[in-house]
Amino acid sequence: MSVNIVKPFPARQRKVVDRNHTRESRDRRGTHSGLLAGRKGLVFGIANDRSIACQIARSCLDEGAVCAFPFLPGEKSERRVRQAVAGLRIEDPWLLACDVTKESDLDDAISAAGERFGTIDFVVHSIAYADRTYLRPGRFADTPRDVFAQALDISAYSLVAVARRAKAIMPDGGSIVAMSYYGSEKVIPGYNVMGVAKAALEASARYLAAELGESGIRVNTLSAGPIRTLSSAAVSGIDEILERAPQKAPLRRNIDGADVGKTAVYLVSDLSSGVTGENLYVDAGLNILGL
Repeated sequence: MSVNIVKPFPARQRKVVDRNHTRESRDRRGTHSGLLAGRKGLVFGIANDRSIACQIARSCLDEGAVCAFPFLPGEKSERRVRQAVAGLRIEDPWLLACDVTKESDLDDAISAAGERFGTIDFVVHSIAYADRTYLRPGRFADTPRDVFAQALDISAYSLVAVARRAKAIMPDGGSIVAMSYYGSEKVIPGYNVMGVAKAALEASARYLAAELGESGIRVNTLSAGPIRTLSSAAVSGIDEILERAPQKAPLRRNIDGADVGKTAVYLVSDLSSGVTGENLYVDAGLNILGL
């Protein structure tokens, strides 16, 4: 695989951790101000400028974070990602080609991040895929074994694979956040195997939280409401969902990328230092309704 590397960021001096306080509450402020000043992280999953991962990256950058962007290898994919990242107004953005279904790609990406950053403070996992042929109402029972396995591998197991490797470059603790959706709990027509994959993702996050907690690493999922992205466009009926959601949601509106981005900042910052193993909804209240 190829890893695109540009001019290295200057090394940062780490201060001694006060063991009587939370591992994440050390002073890491650099020349920027903000909740994430001096923090470094990996944002997986930017596909274009409308991706939730792109919105999360924007919010983290606004709070002073430094980010690298692992992306699915391919000329078309790289072009889209570069265009999206260009909109974030980052000087010399760092992109890493990484197919999360390949162990060697994951090894190389995390190793490169360790060489570049030394250590990291957070990971955002916004990766999901299922064959759209089976993301239509009435097609779940038709899902072939290989399509089912692929959806679980890319959408859920990849979190485990990334977390296992990221732990090695998070010696002082940190935060891992994965994107989920309400279809993991309730039947959303057409969401089908992706709902099963998201359920596996959330369960995986809880087990990771239990194991990585002693290393000071928090793991949570963020369940975003309906939002128009490249991924959601693959789900049959998304237009109807987006039309009906504001009529039923307590806040009487759809969410946008900024809503998700701000919540992600909370989860990767010290504001959520006591929160792990949770699934946090950002859906204008849709999930509380019975009908």
